Amino acid sequence: MKPDLIVLRHGELTLKGKNRHRFEKTVYDQIRKAMKPFAKLTFLREFGRVYMELNGEPYNEIEHRLKKIIGLTSFSPVHTAPLELEAIQQRALDAMANLEHLPSSFKVSVRRVNKQFPHSSQEMNKLVGGYVLREYPGLKVDVNHPEVELRVELREEKALVFSRVIQGVGGFPLGTNGKAMLMLSGGIDSPAAGYLALRQGLKVEAVHFHSYPYTSERSQQKVKDLVSKLAEYAGDIKLHLVPFTSLQTRVHQSYKKNLLITVLRRAMFRITERLAEENGASAIVTGESLGQVASQTLGSMNIIGRAVDLPVLQPLICMEKQEIIRIAEMIDTYDISIQPHEDCCTLFLPPSPSTNPNLRVVEAIEQSMEWLDEEIDRAVAGTETIWIQAGEQTPFSSFF
Repeated sequence: MKPDLIVLRHGELTLKGKNRHRFEKTVYDQIRKAMKPFAKLTFLREFGRVYMELNGEPYNEIEHRLKKIIGLTSFSPVHTAPLELEAIQQRALDAMANLEHLPSSFKVSVRRVNKQFPHSSQEMNKLVGGYVLREYPGLKVDVNHPEVELRVELREEKALVFSRVIQGVGGFPLGTNGKAMLMLSGGIDSPAAGYLALRQGLKVEAVHFHSYPYTSERSQQKVKDLVSKLAEYAGDIKLHLVPFTSLQTRVHQSYKKNLLITVLRRAMFRITERLAEENGASAIVTGESLGQVASQTLGSMNIIGRAVDLPVLQPLICMEKQEIIRIAEMIDTYDISIQPHEDCCTLFLPPSPSTNPNLRVVEAIEQSMEWLDEEIDRAVAGTETIWIQAGEQTPFSSFF
């Protein structure tokens, strides 16, 4: 049996303090935006939750979209019934029958919003629970640790009956903690970092450095596909494609030793900071994981991060690789990330990159490149900016 409506919950974290109203409205706006294709839906907002009546719209597709809404803690598909005991009892049986498997234990929790209903909450717990037990004699009641909690809300016009609580993304509502620039490669880590930044309430714009013709157009398409996956959580995302060929080539021609990656990464950070200033962002997000490669040792990150004044946020910094892979698999970016298309970070690698660079030495190398600021200006000026919507993805088969 298809549900009649869905109860959507914001969660307590986002409802505390003076920000409650703003946070609630932000989540509600995201819900409405995600549900725009379903014209028959109707909404009722209450403290900490939203009631969404389906009116015949397809539940499965709606559930898929709800699982991507940041700030939505959980939701439940609900069956409705008239405010009559027999009808409520029957709906309770329907809710149990719709479970994937029959549990070994359950309890009934009744919330009596309508104080005119003739039975109290405690009475209804027994009346509904006893009815279910007669139909399923193998069930046991466990009020402390039930496998399933059968919930009944007695509202003004009808009763709501449900037994499933589906976890949402949770986190802070999208954009409520400001905007940041996400430095996005084609690898596994940076999309996972972008997801965690979104979940923490940041609106992100992606920055990708490409070195055409050393890197192919397919590598750029790969990044667009990754952004499209992140856009499923953000609605749409702005992607800045930075031409890095000229700067990267000139740096390599001038210096080929162990600090090459440090100099190039500092240039990337400076370009990203310039783009952040132009687009009203207050931080830079990266996918570094401590010790994973030479540029991600503490010493390297210290020197690279000093190239900019903006705070650098590193959501993955203390995660192991398997933890990062699990996030990538969860957000469906892993299979895209492992496609064999190069990015500019893999070009011109020195044989033994430094893991503990000296700031004065790095700055002296940069100062010897009197054209470096001009190249940074050229890269910023030549940046192409596009909007990526959720679902704008090229099938893998077209890559080969």
